[in-house]
Amino acid sequence: MPYPDFFDQVPRITLRDPLAELLGSATGGLLSYGYADAVRLAGHSCPTVAQAYWLGVRAVKALYGDGMPVRGNIQVSLRDPLEAGTTGVTASVLGLLTGAASDGGFAGLGGQFVRRGLLQFDADIETELRFSRTDTGQAVLAQGRAHSVPGDPQTMRLMQLCLSGQATDEQRALFGQLWQARVRSILLDHAWDDAVFSVRPA
Repeated sequence: MPYPDFFDQVPRITLRDPLAELLGSATGGLLSYGYADAVRLAGHSCPTVAQAYWLGVRAVKALYGDGMPVRGNIQVSLRDPLEAGTTGVTASVLGLLTGAASDGGFAGLGGQFVRRGLLQFDADIETELRFSRTDTGQAVLAQGRAHSVPGDPQTMRLMQLCLSGQATDEQRALFGQLWQARVRSILLDHAWDDAVFSVRPA
């Protein structure tokens, strides 16, 4: 799919998925994900998708350090209930990266590779997200503040014109460009800005 060039500038993450390895789905079970994969899953690129993707990448790397992350061995807890705001979008992206699933997820094979129940909502945690390794219990807390990264002042006016059907083709194109410029800034200019992406030991 054609997409903005900056998608490929966002760092990817590679994990080993033992289930994928067992079933012959990927050599060595190695799966690699990039921001474009999160966009394909969600169907769009926005601050919420960007924040979920990059918080997930940073949290997983914080849990495993220089080691290879294991997809399916990470529990993800979200503070908000599933029905709240953009929680479902965030959960979908994090499920893609970590393999964690809620009650409808994979039940496992012979008691192994269970993904069901690894994605939990309405959790009693102090930050937006908590990532925990199921093998060691090590955990990190993560909080995103993508809303603090401003967009172009024209963006909201153009959005209103687009949604009301009053925008010209040029205005629609400009709106899309400005929208993605903000996403780019979140993912590239603020990737390591702790005021926007906070990940710390639990």
